[in-house]
Parts: sequence; C-alpha cells; structure tokens
Amino acid sequence: MRFENQIGPQSKLLYFPLAEIWRYRDLLVLLVRRDVVTVYKQTILGPLWYFIQPLFTSLIFTLLFNNLAGIETGSVPPFLFNLASITVWNYFSTCLTTTSDVFKTNASLFGKVYFPRIIMPLSIVVSNLFKFLLQFAIFVGFYLYYIAQGSSVSVSVYAILLPVVLLNMALLSLGLGMFISALVTKYRDLSFLISFGVQLLMYVSAVTFPLAMIREKLPNYAWIVDYNPLAYIIEHARYMLLSTGTFSWISFLGCTLCSLLVFIFGSIIFNATERSFIDTV
Repeated sequence: MRFENQIGPQSKLLYFPLAEIWRYRDLLVLLVRRDVVTVYKQTILGPLWYFIQPLFTSLIFTLLFNNLAGIETGSVPPFLFNLASITVWNYFSTCLTTTSDVFKTNASLFGKVYFPRIIMPLSIVVSNLFKFLLQFAIFVGFYLYYIAQGSSVSVSVYAILLPVVLLNMALLSLGLGMFISALVTKYRDLSFLISFGVQLLMYVSAVTFPLAMIREKLPNYAWIVDYNPLAYIIEHARYMLLSTGTFSWISFLGCTLCSLLVFIFGSIIFNATERSFIDTV
C-alpha cells in the first residue's frame, strides 16, 4: 500500500499556529538574528545607524517644526519630545514597511521549503523590537541628561503600560503589513507607494505635534487625526514617558481593540493569500 503526504496551507482562514511556531522556534531565532546582524553588516558605521537615524531625525524635526514653525511642547524640551515620538514611530514604520513586502522578498524561500509562513512577519516584529530597545536606550540617556540640566520632565505612573503600547503597535503593523503584502502579490506598483504612504501617515499620526495643538489650530481638520488610532498610541506613549499630552482609558482600550481587529483581519487575508501567492509572485 502506498501512502502520499501532501503539504499544503491550512484550510482555516483565521488560523494562528502557536504549536507550529514553537516547533519552528529555531528558525524564528535564525531569522531574527539574520535581520539584526546582516542589515548593516557591510556598512562603514555598522550598528551605529540604529542610533544615527533617530538622533538626526529628531534634530531636524526640532529645527523645522519647533524652532521655525513654532510648535510648542510645553515644559518638555522639544528635542526630547521629538526623540520619544520618533523612537516609538520607528518601531511601527519599520515593521509595517518590511512586513508589507514579505511575500515578494521571500518568494524563493516559500516555494522551496515548508514552515509556518507567519514566522516571517513575526521575525520582523521581534527583530525590530531589538532595534527599538537600542534606540530607547538613547532616549533614556538624553532623558537623564535633561533631568540633570533641571528640565521639568517626569515619567507618568502609566509607564508600566508601555509594553501594551508596543504590543498595540506590533499588532497594528503586523495586520496592516500582512494585508498590504497580500495586495502586493497581485499589484506590484503598491510596493512603490508604501514608503511614500508611511511618510504621509507620520504627519497625521501626531508624531511631530501634540494632539491638543491640531484641535486648537486646525479644528476643521482635526478629525483626520482623531480617527487615526496610531495618533492616540503615540500620544499615550509620550504621556507615559514624559507626562505630556493626554491619556484616557477609553482611547487606550479603543486602540487596543482596534489593533487586535486589524491584526485578525490581516491574518485572514494573509492566510487566504498564502494558498496561491506563489503562482502570482
């Protein structure tokens, strides 16, 4: 009697294979190590780029938006305000842009060997968490410096919820990234719009200004930011780290629910595309 085993995708659309992910944990660790080590392996400055990018971006934002445009940040030094925002935003934007291209960039690997496809976007989120921790260490260094200089900054009691904020950003970026990656398999030109779209998204996500400012100065356009959960996530992070801005449990729980729903929707689309993407990539 002859038996044949056929390896194929799962039949369920809403499927998150925790057992398989644990079984392939060595592959997950290998992919995370690859992402962390090889990105700047053949560059002159190497891992220093992890620190240069947020520092220079925060400096430019301080010169343009705070010094020239006159955006006020209250008692918080503008550079520290921007550095906190950029550190949190970088985690989301990097996860989103990398995950959104996961099918196309790994098509050759997907077509040769079986493993849970969700491991690939998960490795992106985990490796970028390592980068976030490095950049967060820079923020802590400048935070202590401004404290030593007598600046009126303090950590909120809600800072213990910062891991939840990171989880929200991870789920949101994963969900959006997996959805976009499914579209990129059929519509290649979307990959050229992602970077541009992420830059536009930054300016409507309250990265460079407090939420209260847009409501005060541009009330007719404040709805663009008010309906953006990412803006509230970044505002919550700033409030936790610097005690500036606003925080409410309603908006916090709403962002958590929205991130979870986006992740579930992205997972469904990702699982559906996994079945036939190799024929279109």
